[in-house]
Amino acid sequence: MNLRMNMVAVTSALLLTAAPAMADRVDPNLPEYERVSGISGNLSSIGSDTLNNLMTLWAEEFERFYPNVRIQIQGAGSGTAPPAITEGTANFGPMSRPMRSSEIQTFEEVHGYPPTQVGVAIDLLAVYVNRDNPIEGLTLAQVDAIYSTDRRCGHDEDITRWGQLGLGGAWENRDIALYGRNAVSGTYGYFRQNAMCGGDFKPATNEQPGSSSVVQAVNESINGIGYSGIGYATAGVRAIALGREDALFEPTAENAVSGDYPLARMLLVYVNSHPNRGLPPLEREFFKMVLSRQGQEVVARDGYVPLPESIASRVRAELGLED
Repeated sequence: MNLRMNMVAVTSALLLTAAPAMADRVDPNLPEYERVSGISGNLSSIGSDTLNNLMTLWAEEFERFYPNVRIQIQGAGSGTAPPAITEGTANFGPMSRPMRSSEIQTFEEVHGYPPTQVGVAIDLLAVYVNRDNPIEGLTLAQVDAIYSTDRRCGHDEDITRWGQLGLGGAWENRDIALYGRNAVSGTYGYFRQNAMCGGDFKPATNEQPGSSSVVQAVNESINGIGYSGIGYATAGVRAIALGREDALFEPTAENAVSGDYPLARMLLVYVNSHPNRGLPPLEREFFKMVLSRQGQEVVARDGYVPLPESIASRVRAELGLED
């Protein structure tokens, strides 16, 4: 029952099974969630800041179905999820990156089986600039040269000023102000691996405690650049186009579905599901709701990309949720 849906597999599945029209709306083939009797109690979630809003909105939706259920949400970073579900201090461990092998091993040593990974939505990790910045887009090699000390993605020079990226006039000699997440964040790790080719961040990077803090910092700094989930976009910033070599792609649902946008990722929730007994009733119904039409409407409202039924049905089957 251990669901291993990395972003490569998800993108391939979307290309094969999801119609382009489904990229910007909730799949009408998703099942309607229906309330069942006998559900009450308390749940807790500890993990990803990126998923904090989504988990809160899902909790509110679930509590509308079940007024006798209370769900507590903490979003300090993906790195806090593995110990929480391993030690049993949380029912859910939302993460914006997959668990590391060492984290899975620690869980297995305690419980005798691996944690269950559940894909719940698709995020586009966006690179933000101030809304007054005229730059249109960057290659990942340029992003790497802006953020990293070692430029493993292959750009031939360090980038510290906006003029090096083709901006003229008052922008030519402006130093780039770097903003990013702290090391406990799954977003930090994902960006480092996928936008910086595993390189090291420059010491000048201003680490922020949350996704919204990154966006707010860029909003307040005309010279700023930062990375955060697409669901945290505000009117004061712009999420720019990204690409690898010959083409740049806007961070849109369509480009996530096509696989063109290079920083699309599956958002995950880890849970302790015994291989023989399955999920307890509360967790079972919560995931049924998340993977239903109502649950994926929440995803779309929060600015992320909802799962098509072709993917959601596979996740439900892996979890043993299909009646």
